This record gives sequence, C-alpha cells and structure tokens, in this order.
Amino acid sequence: MTDLDARGLRDAYDSQIRPELPDPLPAGVTVERDGPLIRVLGLDHRGFLTYRTLDGLAGAELDALIARQVEVFRARGEPVEWKAAGHDEPADLGDRLRAAGFVPEDQETVVVGPVAPLAAAVPVLPEGVRLREVTSRADLERIAAMEEEVWHDDRSHLVIGLLREIEADPQSITIVVAEAGEMVVSAGWIRYQRGTGFASLWGGSTLPQWRRKGVYRALVAHRARLAQQRGKTLLQVDCSPDSRPILERLGLVAVTTATAYVYTP
Repeated sequence: MTDLDARGLRDAYDSQIRPELPDPLPAGVTVERDGPLIRVLGLDHRGFLTYRTLDGLAGAELDALIARQVEVFRARGEPVEWKAAGHDEPADLGDRLRAAGFVPEDQETVVVGPVAPLAAAVPVLPEGVRLREVTSRADLERIAAMEEEVWHDDRSHLVIGLLREIEADPQSITIVVAEAGEMVVSAGWIRYQRGTGFASLWGGSTLPQWRRKGVYRALVAHRARLAQQRGKTLLQVDCSPDSRPILERLGLVAVTTATAYVYTP
C-alpha cells in the first residue's frame, strides 16, 4: 500500500466509522450531543465519548467541553472513555484530557484493509481445534473467563454488553469461539457497520499456550468471510502490538492510532 492508499483508507474510516455509535442502540442506552461530541450513556461498564472531528475546538473552548463531560459522569458516579485518534486535532488533546483527570490506556493501532484477500485466506487450525459461532450466555461467560485468564482483570461486562447487542439486532454482530475440546482458546466478534462498506473486528484474545499456531489468523479469515457474505468490502481493527504484525501480513494497513482516555469519578 502507498501512503496515498493509507490516507484514502483513513478518510474512509473517518467518514464511515466515526463517530463510533452502537447501531441499533441496545435497550437502556441513550445518546446525547454536546457540540461536536456525542455522549453515549448506559453502556455495559462505562460511558463513551465519540466524534468525527472536534470542529476546530481548541484552548479554553476545548477545556470547557472536556470539563462538561467530567461533570456529567461525576454526577452519575460512572467512568467514561474518551476515544481519541492519533490524527485528531488539536495536537495537545491528550495533554488537555490528562489535565482534566482522564488516564490513557494502552495505545492501539487502527488498521484498515480490503475484505477479499482475508476472506480468501485458508489458515490451517491446529488439530482438535474448531471454530463455532455462539450466542448463548453460557458461551459468552466462557469467553469472559478466557479473557480474564489472558488479561488478569474482570471481563464480566463483556457478557452483558454482547448479550444486549444480540438482543438489539442479532444480524449486527457475530461472535466466534475457537475451541479445543471443551476449552475456549480464543474468541472474537465482528460488527457489521450499518449503511457503510465496513465491518469491524473485536476481541481476538488467545490463551498464551495456543498462540503462534494459526488460531488468530483462522478467526480473522472466518470473520472476513462473514463480512464478504454481507457485501462488506473493508475491515477495520483496533489492534494491539501483538496482533498488528499478523494483520499487516494479511493486507491491512495502519492508518492512525486509538487511545482510550478514561475518567473515573
């Protein structure tokens, strides 16, 4: 991919994916607008702040916008995530968020690329491992348990959040597990972005002993085929340093970064 291609993919990401809103909204979730910012309330474990651009806000005006979000979520007693892209303006946005009490989580890389090459890939799963699409609460609880083993923190919010998405529209998301016998060794889900050419991949955590065996690549290829069946032409992933090299080898291109800044009352 050339720089021009990467810029074109980033423009498509900005215009079609952002602002990142649940569609349809799960039960109990509400959306409010504050200038260029969209505030999502009632999600699984914390609020969410999203936007396409900040419309040139800077300095004192931007600080006032940030302060209003702090006040809203302080009053609610609820944490909130402000998702910032690396190419967002102004350049000192992160500094201003930190000054207001937001704490950055690990930076991820946003990669975008065509669906077709990934859908055509045929990775070989390790012997005894199978992929299965799931919707039941019991399977979602098994996914959360696997993620807790990988990340060493509470992932129970995934169960409620994914169940609410399935209930809102079972055609908007597909959840896939990789199983070895009765053990979930990896899992990921795909969201089909309504009204766009995009699908987005999420999850992808894999137990340490099952890494570098083709499981993650197989999960990516399976979900890419699901996207292709629904007429999607582009995939987007917010990826960790571990998965970025795999995704780039599969043809996805780094277009920006994404950092979750979290305010906790």
